[in-house]
This record gives sequence, structure tokens and C-alpha cells, in this order.
Amino acid sequence: MEIEFLGTGTSTGVPQIGCDCEVCTSSDPHDKRLRTSAVLQADDGKEILIDCGPDFRLQMLRARHNHPCALLVTHSHYDHVGGIDDLRPFCAIHKFPIYAREDVLRDIRTRLPYCFTSHPYPGVPSFDMVPIADEPFYVGETLVEPLPIWHYKLLISGFKIGNMAYITDAKHIDDAVIKRLHGIRTLVINALRLRDHLSHMSLQESLDAIAGICPSHAYLIHMSHDMGLEREAAKLLPQNVSFAYDGLIVPV
Repeated sequence: MEIEFLGTGTSTGVPQIGCDCEVCTSSDPHDKRLRTSAVLQADDGKEILIDCGPDFRLQMLRARHNHPCALLVTHSHYDHVGGIDDLRPFCAIHKFPIYAREDVLRDIRTRLPYCFTSHPYPGVPSFDMVPIADEPFYVGETLVEPLPIWHYKLLISGFKIGNMAYITDAKHIDDAVIKRLHGIRTLVINALRLRDHLSHMSLQESLDAIAGICPSHAYLIHMSHDMGLEREAAKLLPQNVSFAYDGLIVPV
């Protein structure tokens, strides 16, 4: 399997509109981050999309893996679901499956009501809404294990797929999940900025979680411009931790 990072930025993206800080004006491509999303090429060759934010169309046009067969949604905040309408090219032959917690599916139906009417307008995307809870499920031949993650007081989903775990927007990870992931090969996890935040882990909080999980390698995502220049912030990371960047492809 391999994962392609379509976007690695927080909800405002980097550069942030109207900001002239050194990060937002940097010419380093590692400091330019679209909203967080990824696509996993599974062992059976199928491509599984994780989150579908407002930058999805642009991300797909430049991605190597650009034929997803299904979508896993971590939660329904706009920066993770704002591009779902752009899945319409993948709905031409059959309904495109979306796997998410029931509350997330309900929010998606509310945001895109024209996709779920009894007589939809011709050409609108069509979806197979598949509710998930805490039990593992299959996407094709690929086993997906949901992970309960806390985004402040909101329960959201991480995903363990094979020897890779994908966690975004976490503020707290229960000890049971830490133990469940201990020694995993590849960990993808959020780190918003250097200082503390109400609902996202700071860099130090993320590094503490990584130390508890002990992955072979961890990749940081969902960064804001407040993380600082990538080349400077990277000096703060242990050897087995890297900042992911848009377009990065790694085997998992």
C-alpha cells in the first residue's frame, strides 16, 4: 500500500488569505498547504479517499492516485467535506460509497439535499451512504478499523488500515487507542502549531502521542502557518517524525 497526501493544511490552508507572514509569503513549496486530505492505494489496487475538502478538485487534477472507489470521512467540518459535490465524475456508473459515522452522514445529507431527493436533478452526484460505528468494515478487500478520536468534545473517526493509522483534528487520543496502535509502521497525525489550541494538538502534544504509539515513522498533517517555516520547524522533530507535504507519496 501507499498513501498520497493531497493536502496537509488546516482549515484556512497555507498561505492564509490576507496574511503576509514569512510562512504565507514563502517560496518553498513545502510551505504551501491545501486543506487536509489523502488517498490510499490499497493492496488490491483500489484507491480509497480519506476526507474530501474544498480543494478536492485541484488536488485530484494534480494527484497520481486520482480514481478513488470510496470515501472515508473523519468528521463533517467543512474543510473535510466541502468538496463532496466534486465527486460527481465518479458517480456516473454507480453510486459512490461514503463511509462515516451516522451523525456525519446526516450532516452531509443536510448540506447536499439535492443529492438525496426522490427525483434528483439530472447530473447531480449520487452516493451510497454507509454508516460506520466502532466495528471494522471492508472497502473491497481492504479492512478498515475505525478509531474513536476526540476533536475537543466532538467524537470523530481515525482509521487503521493495515500497518498504517490516519488521525486528523485530534485533541485527545484515549489510552486504549494508543495501546492499540503501539508499534504500528506508519502513523499519520495532526499537529496544528507550536502553541496550544483548544481543539487541535500542538506540535508537542502530537510528539507526546507519537512517543506513546512508537511508530516506525510518523507524518504530521493539518498544519497552520503558525507552525513556522517547514525547514525551521523540522529541526524540532525526532528522527522518526517528518512533516508531510502536499503531493508526498510514501509506502505504508
